[in-house]
Amino acid sequence: MRILGIDPGYGIVGYGVVEKTGNRIVHVAHGAITTGKEEHFEDRLDYIYSEISNIISTYNPSIVAVESLYFYKNAKTAIYVGEARGVILLAIKHSGIPFVEFTPHQVKQTVTGYGRAEKSQIQKVMKMLLKLDKVPKPDDAADALAVAWCAAVTSAGPGQLGLLNQFNR
Repeated sequence: MRILGIDPGYGIVGYGVVEKTGNRIVHVAHGAITTGKEEHFEDRLDYIYSEISNIISTYNPSIVAVESLYFYKNAKTAIYVGEARGVILLAIKHSGIPFVEFTPHQVKQTVTGYGRAEKSQIQKVMKMLLKLDKVPKPDDAADALAVAWCAAVTSAGPGQLGLLNQFNR
């Protein structure tokens, strides 16, 4: 089963792809979609939608795992991230691929055993778990790999997609 993990944002959207065969999880790809502050916000959203659609088309995942929003101190940032996340979910919906959501706490707890792990800890653990030569960069890509890893270890395979579909909108 191929899993695409996404760490939503509007300046940087992290993505990570893993392949699960039996109990083995291997790294396929990771990276980031970046948009510039100088761009109009609607153009940034359009670019994110297009790039997520391209990534889905390129890697053909069985399921997509998306990190859910958590509390932001800055309401404006929360709104922008929420709007970008909506565009990401729309791209997933248009692909017809099921998705599941995990809170940042769930991801950190699953990956490190500690729900308040720092970003640097996530990077180091993902490097170790996926047997990478170096820590995944940027940290948004490491977070996305962690989201994909979380989906991989909490779902045994396509037979359990029915359970995961309860999160679909």
